[in-house]
Amino acid sequence: MLRQVLHGGLRTCFSRLGHFIASHPVFFASAPVLISILLGASFSRYQVEESVEHLLAPQHSLAKIERNLVNSLFPVNRSKHRLYSDLQTPGRYGRVIVTSFQKANMLDQHHTDLILKLHTAVTKIQVPRPGFNYTFAHICVLNNDKTCIVDDIIHVLEELKNARATNRTNFAITYPITHLKDGRAVYNGHQLGGVTVHSKDRVKSAEAIQLTYYLQSINSLNDMVAERWESSFCDTVKLFQKSNNKVKIYPYTSSSLREDFQKTSRVSERYLVTSLILVVTMAILCCSMQDCVRSKPWLGLLGLVSISLATLTAAGIINLTGGKYNSTFLGLPFVMLGHGLYGTFEMLSSWRKTREDQHVKERTAEVYADSMLSFSLTTAMYLVTFGIGASPFTNIEAARIFCCNSCIAILFNYLYVLSFYGSSLVFTGYIENNYQHSICCRKVPKPEVLQEKPAWYRFLLTARFSEDTAEGEEANTYQSHLLVCFLKRYYCDWITNTYVKPFVVLFYLVYISFALMGYLQVSEGSDLSNIVATATQTIEYTTAQQKYFSNYSPVIGFYIYESIEYWNSSVQEDVLEFTKGFVRLSWFESYLNYLRKLNISTDLPKKNFTDMLRNSFLKSPQYSHFQEDIIFSKKYNDEVDIVASRMYLVAKTMETNKEELYDLLETLRRLSVTSKVKFIVFNPSFVFIDRYSSSLGAPLHNSCISALFLLFFSAFLVANSLINVWITLTVVSVEFGVIGFMTLWKVELDCISVLCLIYGINYTIDNCAPLLSTFVLGKDFTRTKWVKNALEVHGVAILQSYLCYIVGLFPLAAVPSNLTCTLFRCLFLIAFVTFFHCFAILPVILTFLPPSKKKRKEKKNPENREEIECVEMVDIDSTRVVDQITTV
Repeated sequence: MLRQVLHGGLRTCFSRLGHFIASHPVFFASAPVLISILLGASFSRYQVEESVEHLLAPQHSLAKIERNLVNSLFPVNRSKHRLYSDLQTPGRYGRVIVTSFQKANMLDQHHTDLILKLHTAVTKIQVPRPGFNYTFAHICVLNNDKTCIVDDIIHVLEELKNARATNRTNFAITYPITHLKDGRAVYNGHQLGGVTVHSKDRVKSAEAIQLTYYLQSINSLNDMVAERWESSFCDTVKLFQKSNNKVKIYPYTSSSLREDFQKTSRVSERYLVTSLILVVTMAILCCSMQDCVRSKPWLGLLGLVSISLATLTAAGIINLTGGKYNSTFLGLPFVMLGHGLYGTFEMLSSWRKTREDQHVKERTAEVYADSMLSFSLTTAMYLVTFGIGASPFTNIEAARIFCCNSCIAILFNYLYVLSFYGSSLVFTGYIENNYQHSICCRKVPKPEVLQEKPAWYRFLLTARFSEDTAEGEEANTYQSHLLVCFLKRYYCDWITNTYVKPFVVLFYLVYISFALMGYLQVSEGSDLSNIVATATQTIEYTTAQQKYFSNYSPVIGFYIYESIEYWNSSVQEDVLEFTKGFVRLSWFESYLNYLRKLNISTDLPKKNFTDMLRNSFLKSPQYSHFQEDIIFSKKYNDEVDIVASRMYLVAKTMETNKEELYDLLETLRRLSVTSKVKFIVFNPSFVFIDRYSSSLGAPLHNSCISALFLLFFSAFLVANSLINVWITLTVVSVEFGVIGFMTLWKVELDCISVLCLIYGINYTIDNCAPLLSTFVLGKDFTRTKWVKNALEVHGVAILQSYLCYIVGLFPLAAVPSNLTCTLFRCLFLIAFVTFFHCFAILPVILTFLPPSKKKRKEKKNPENREEIECVEMVDIDSTRVVDQITTV
């Protein structure tokens, strides 16, 4: 009883709201426009988010704590040339991969000279500033001897060139560690790519060579010069490519990822305009019919205007509150479109069910009472699910910002549909009641006047007048609408046909099977190249990097942050055991080998060990570069301790992917907890992959839980709790199918796809809830009858919003961007699978599953019989009786 009372009370409230809006249509039409214009003026504060790490790296992760600790011991910006990482290297830098179209050996004389020539051109790049021209020598990262740090492969190529000039044949390059003429052992695993080796790791050929130029960014002026140098670096490399067309060069800088991420917004502009034109056209067509009075083309356009005003208002609020734009916002208009369109079409569908002899205010009140309850509940679901996603529980900032802005946009979309679109419905209602043309608002002449006009004129002004409509036909004045006619006359009977149902059930089983197959193959996508525009520096560089340089993992820093007994042989064995299986770039191992070469035991007393390390080993030119890897501390008695040190590890991999790197990180972390030596591991890429899995799934997980809780508690408020049960089952079926099919469509579970899945929960409820509600609340007739009735009542609105939504999505598929490709595939699957459930699965399953429907049986009562008085008519020409007296 409480449910029915509450349900009736809400309908009454919305009915009064509709009557109030119909009484003041000018105010409710103008207020949203004025608010949108005022807030839209805030675009002067428009800002773009520059930091990709801020958006896409988990906000709370152990890797960030480890980075702070590492920075306090060994500044990462100074040691970034040692901590090689493909796309996440800190600070400013320029990087280039040089390869050949014919898979030539890049170590032959021609290509060696070419690469050294490119190196010379890069070091001569000048950045003009008032009074001074900066070159690479002025902004490079300096070594301990105050010289620029350049890649060791440059020294290798120079020595190779000198060996060829002097006809020396004993010079050999080994892989992945080679030795320079000064005795230094250098790692070249990330500088030589596509390597073919002889015996003993001697390099026979290399298909690619990578060079990196690290820049300082210690202050704002230095950072500005470095940024301009990066731009000049790309121009220089492209110019060099034009003059040497037999080699292929892939440039990349620290700004490339950010620029290519934001480039998606620029390349999407004309496609979004095309999408808008298509949606406007389809919306106008969906609201049109042959009857020029009852046709509502303006409402199709004004529905999109109300959505656009809400989007503009939300954008204005974001700008005023200091929010920054990023490319993930491209999905926001489609979230608005899916929710807003169905609300407007549902209101239009409710208008068609009202009686034409009523006043416009009464018709509007009925529309609000009939459609606003379900629209309000689905809006509440949007606000709850996206609100949870916008909470601090969400660890990825891009997802949190998107959910927050979606909540704002959805709220104003709801308010503007109530006010602006509702008042537009009132205006078009007066036009209809006055029998004016729905487009030009001209009074439509009576049929007898039209008969004197040409055929084309009669066609354009076709209308059905109330005096020409029989009393019993009043409800059928809108049946000439194409979609109404299609559903009522053809589709409803076909989908509920006994011979069609088995095929639909079979098709659903096939759907579940393929969805399960995809669901079992779900993979997480933490690759940053998945969010940038295609045909960009990031994509080209990443493809080349994975092709030629995937034999070894990024360089992992191994930091011992406590004073340990390095001179103890058992500790030495422990440290070497931890790093077993890695390519070690370690001062510790080099020092132990150094002692062995001098026939000195490695198990020395503490003082001898440290004195030998400081005064002999680190003073040697061959090992002097290890000085920055050890932190010494003097005690009061002049005794020296090693308080912290670092080593570099590289893992041999079949393919450098994020899952493998994450597993390696977790393995080393578990080892750091159980080992006697206290250490941490760090690489700049860890900031992006650490806790990415849990951070990525958290918004979707929390949104699903909140949606289930809302459905559970609202079960006590809706007229029948079985509605919520069916909604929950439908949402689960749709989400399961979308996840499975998007995996089969090669879409990984990343930030964009997770946001789409959150939206998918709400989109499904938007379309299925009114359909299920009408069916569950129906009484007295058979299930099949109520399935048909539900489709007739709500099917047109679902079909109209689906058509508009799909045509709006199609241009998105053509945008040259990985981000929009993911967005299109996810949104298309959500729309298609939901449509499939609304028009195929639910209409069939509901015909033989609860709730049961009982046929109304009327008792035959003799007292209800009526006697009809019949007049006896006699044929004049004869005496035959024509009619007889009959009792009914």
